[in-house]
Amino acid sequence: VQLVESGGGLAQPGASLTLSCAASGFTWRYYAMGWFRRAPGKEREAVSAISAKREDIYYADSVKGRFTMSADDAGTVHYLHMSDLKPEDTALYFCAAARRTWIGSSWWSDPREYGDWGQGTQVTVTS
Repeated sequence: VQLVESGGGLAQPGASLTLSCAASGFTWRYYAMGWFRRAPGKEREAVSAISAKREDIYYADSVKGRFTMSADDAGTVHYLHMSDLKPEDTALYFCAAARRTWIGSSWWSDPREYGDWGQGTQVTVTS
């Protein structure tokens, strides 16, 4: 499994960015996908996750209503559209794959449930 993130960069507060995660080497139908982030000096935190069939999507409270996770029809590229960015969104963003088709409220945010990770893309929000 190979995951490659892109789309990060520098943004002003209130702006939008869309991150992409290109996936290869696995059958997307069998994997749930997640986005995580790690801010300087902080623990890695879950941002969003989507089930393999895209029937269920979860968001962290801190991004709910501002971030949207989606995937292309082939399931090989997952997106995290981020709007109304805030300085506290500054972090290294990772996509991750979990070898389950479904996601559950009890575990979607646990990074230990995800076995494959990308290298991350940096998002910096500053005026």
